[in-house]
Amino acid sequence: MANPWRGDVALVIDGQRHVARLTLGALAELEETLEEPSLVALVERFESNRFSSRDVLRLLVAGLRAGGFETTEAGLGQAQIDGGPMAAAKAAAELLARAFAVPS
Repeated sequence: MANPWRGDVALVIDGQRHVARLTLGALAELEETLEEPSLVALVERFESNRFSSRDVLRLLVAGLRAGGFETTEAGLGQAQIDGGPMAAAKAAAELLARAFAVPS
């Protein structure tokens, strides 16, 4: 079950439900793969809509790995995500938002 307080986001890939989350390790991986100098720069990139489909793919791969699902960019790129590219982009945005949200 996806736990939003832990930063979990559920995503259905090839008919199977998976949980993604952005751990500190996943965020460090993203900084490197997206070539951003800081977490703030990474978030600003997405908030200012300066992201590509490859950025969404990389963010989801990092989150899925942190959630326990071993995948690659090539594997996820060929997978069927319920809801298509829009659902993938929404899940990526939720991952970032939940990673930096303070529970109220």
